Amino acid sequence: MLPRLQTQSDVDPTVQDFLNDLKKVGFSGDIETQYSSRLAVATDNSVYQQLPQAVVHPKTTQDVSLITKVSSKPSYLDVTFSPRGGGTGTNGQSLTKGIVVDLSRYMNQVLEINEQEGWVRVQSGVIKDQLNQAVKPYGYFFSPDLSTSNRATLGGMINTDASGQGSLKYGKTSDHVLSLQAVFADGSIFETDGSRGEPQQNTFACKAVETAEKVCRENRQDILDKFPPLNRFLTGYDLKNALDDKSQSLDLARILCGSEGSLAFITEAKLNLTPIPKVRMLVNVKYNSFDAALRNAPFMVEAKALSVETVDSNVLNLAKQDIVWHTVSDLLTEVPNQEMLGINMVEFAGQNESEVEAQVSELVDKLESMLEAKQAGVIGFQVCNDLESINRIYNMRKKAVGLLGAAKGRAKPVAFAEDTCVPPENLADFIAEFRELLDSKNLKYGMFGHVDAGVLHVRPALDICDPKQESLMHEISDQVVKLVSKYGGLMWGEHGKGFRSEYGPEFFGPKLFTELRRVKTAFDPLNKMNPGKICTPLDSEAELVRVTDTKRGFYDRQIDVAVRDSFKQAMECNGNGLCFNYDTSSPMCPSMKVTYDRRHSPKGRAGLVREWLRQLSEKGVDILDFEHQSLNPSSSLKALVDKLRHTANKRHEYDFSHEVYEAMNGCLACKACATQCPIKVDVPSFRARFLNLYHTRYQRPAKDYLVSNIETMLPWMAKVPNVVNAAVNNSLVKSLTAKTVGYVDAPLLSTPTLSKRQVVSTDFNMDMLVTLPEAERQEYVLIVQDPFTSYYDAQVVEDFTHLALKLGKKPVLLPFKPNGKAQHIKGFLAKFAATAKSTAEFLSQVAALNIPMVGVDPAMVLCYRDEYQEILGESRGKFQVLNVHEWMLPRLEEFNATKSEQEEPWYLLAHCTEKTKMPNSEKEWGTIFNHFGAKLQSVPVGCCGMAGTFGHEVDKLEMSKNIFELSWKPSLGKLPKDRCMATGYSCRSQVKRFEKETLSHPLQALLAVVSQ
Repeated sequence: MLPRLQTQSDVDPTVQDFLNDLKKVGFSGDIETQYSSRLAVATDNSVYQQLPQAVVHPKTTQDVSLITKVSSKPSYLDVTFSPRGGGTGTNGQSLTKGIVVDLSRYMNQVLEINEQEGWVRVQSGVIKDQLNQAVKPYGYFFSPDLSTSNRATLGGMINTDASGQGSLKYGKTSDHVLSLQAVFADGSIFETDGSRGEPQQNTFACKAVETAEKVCRENRQDILDKFPPLNRFLTGYDLKNALDDKSQSLDLARILCGSEGSLAFITEAKLNLTPIPKVRMLVNVKYNSFDAALRNAPFMVEAKALSVETVDSNVLNLAKQDIVWHTVSDLLTEVPNQEMLGINMVEFAGQNESEVEAQVSELVDKLESMLEAKQAGVIGFQVCNDLESINRIYNMRKKAVGLLGAAKGRAKPVAFAEDTCVPPENLADFIAEFRELLDSKNLKYGMFGHVDAGVLHVRPALDICDPKQESLMHEISDQVVKLVSKYGGLMWGEHGKGFRSEYGPEFFGPKLFTELRRVKTAFDPLNKMNPGKICTPLDSEAELVRVTDTKRGFYDRQIDVAVRDSFKQAMECNGNGLCFNYDTSSPMCPSMKVTYDRRHSPKGRAGLVREWLRQLSEKGVDILDFEHQSLNPSSSLKALVDKLRHTANKRHEYDFSHEVYEAMNGCLACKACATQCPIKVDVPSFRARFLNLYHTRYQRPAKDYLVSNIETMLPWMAKVPNVVNAAVNNSLVKSLTAKTVGYVDAPLLSTPTLSKRQVVSTDFNMDMLVTLPEAERQEYVLIVQDPFTSYYDAQVVEDFTHLALKLGKKPVLLPFKPNGKAQHIKGFLAKFAATAKSTAEFLSQVAALNIPMVGVDPAMVLCYRDEYQEILGESRGKFQVLNVHEWMLPRLEEFNATKSEQEEPWYLLAHCTEKTKMPNSEKEWGTIFNHFGAKLQSVPVGCCGMAGTFGHEVDKLEMSKNIFELSWKPSLGKLPKDRCMATGYSCRSQVKRFEKETLSHPLQALLAVVSQ
């Protein structure tokens, strides 16, 4: 039986008193002190881990003011804070042992758009892509670009003074900040442009303005001498640009930008917008070495390019193994007889088409000359002149960070020296020496970045669970600091300081660093705001955080190596946060999108499982052996005693496993994370394993047993479908089912049932089919039944038989065999293993006929490939079940159906598991429709919210509805329902439930097309 994990990291009593007082004075946001909530923000996109005391989610600026005002009481002087947005920082900027103030859950509104003057006012929690979506109709965008734009918040961008692609023209975030609303550690609020009045006397805001101006004026020459003229030059407090030499005015916003929350909370921002370029063109230049790409970059910059981005062969090779490569392979074709070891992505943009085309034409002519003369390592190039292609290339580039993290083995690329910045003319020599350093340590690494600005992202692969490798990280970090100094640059060119703050005193020197501390003292004299980052107040004994501080590896190494390897889908999460994607049409992660709760994300769930495994290891549990026993239950007396204890064991005592369960319970098991996450964090996989072990101790809810046994019950229920449907429709039964079983909106069985329909197919006769010649057998198609379409949507199966006949094939309906996916989802792994073994043996026998086997529901079909392989391994067999489009596509020339000429398109809303596991499926459906003279348009939608039986569970109903309303409901509202199609039974069921509309399966639309 699973042991109870009752050890908690208690909240400090002083902090608890503070939180209680905060509630009393009217704080309207959320306050979370449970261990799981704190763990969810104990990590970011860095290697560090710090457990905070609590997480608070303010709803208003007044809430933020209350936080700091209450903490100003003498009894709460030791209570500290750190603001948090998207949690995408690579250097632990938002990590704290104090209280995390997460402004992303509620303070995420675009407040005002001024089209005439070209500015916008936003709350700090607004996501970069969200802002661009809001201002796009006005012809604007917020130009600082970054790879995490779909989850990074504006508050986070401001606090790290973020920049990215195109920064030579567009600059950093601070170049577009017109004004900031800041809340200081004493509760005072100040608008930096003075539009809401001067700061009140005797407040921290007032002192901050006075001191900052004095420091900037009195040390002007020292500041100018020390701060080199680099495009990417982060200092923490931007004293150089805070003072305007022409107007001699102070811009306090410049000091707040890049301050990493160490001075004040930023709650609102007024931002300058940039007109969207009317013309964009991208030249992808291919090289025979990465060094050639680096050395050729200045030439590209001279061509007046907007930006020059580079990617090395390591990143390219990882991209080729990822789902993203399907989108760019035609834009980065291989060069015959040449190995592509580096690329430069050179973009030109502007408002005048002829000017941009002339710039591109001039570069292309020079590249042609280089190719002919075999100069500069150029081996080819391709030009993209449409926005869709350009975005596809950049999406691949943006995914590069995550792709590096997907490297095989225990050593993973580590962010600690990944944003070095040197003058662009020194970059190639600097990187050559940097590579020598890494090569001398026998380390693997990948490189990509902004060569036009002299910033390159370099992440050496290290196993931070190994103390020796962790020490090597510290050693390399110190050496890289010296190396960047040699080439006139700095260690933190783009991603801020965070735990690298220890290098600040050495870089700035005693005098200037003292002035930085003077600024910190004025803003935050009691060191309450993100203490340890950038600098400490004068006369403070507090220390700066250090590169050697506690990392995730410290906790992970407490888990046995074999367990870490077995649970690698959770252990390898590197915190890149792509699962926080704002895009509602992105399949990953629906529960996160509607809850704004980091626990309900692949990253959050992975972090909880890691801690769960660590605590079990701490108790001396042999987790893998325990799991093996759970899958092979004994019939001994001990097993009987354990079963009785399990039945009596209720969830009335604290157990950390309960917190993990709550996070897992919100997962839809859609498996989008298994492919969309660059690290392939597969939550449904380790979720099933967790549930299997959790329920060795705790009793399952009744609905779980209903779900796990539904496939064996359905054939019996189908014998009396009218009786079953009458019961399901009965209001009393509905009420009882909801209250006792926890199940709502149960679907009705198809009537007539599949067995009673005039299904035009041949009965399955193995002996007869074996005797047929090979050529004749190829005229047949075997239909693999699944429980949902066969029993609840039988018309789809019937229509497939009709379609097969229309296409000149002989359909054969295989006997129904349980698939078992529902058992896997609920963690009945022993049952699932038995089901999978039985069905796999049957399908393997049938596969010997060498006749195509086809299923009509993608989730069920893909279960045979994924979960069956996972649970059975080599004993799964070699059988293959195809989805309908997989069967049809290679046989199109065989299908001599009369072509229809339809002008009105069909609209496909694909199943989330299908389109993430099979990224070409929508395109392939389009090819099939086109073959028959029909048009198909793919509709970008995420998860529908049903996910098998998830949407039928009472405690999931609201979440299911909210997920449906993210992308499916608005998309369907714009389209003719009779032309809409959905491949998934769950999706069609969800639409029927909430929209009272019946969508077709694409095969049904094809049947209508070929029948005309």
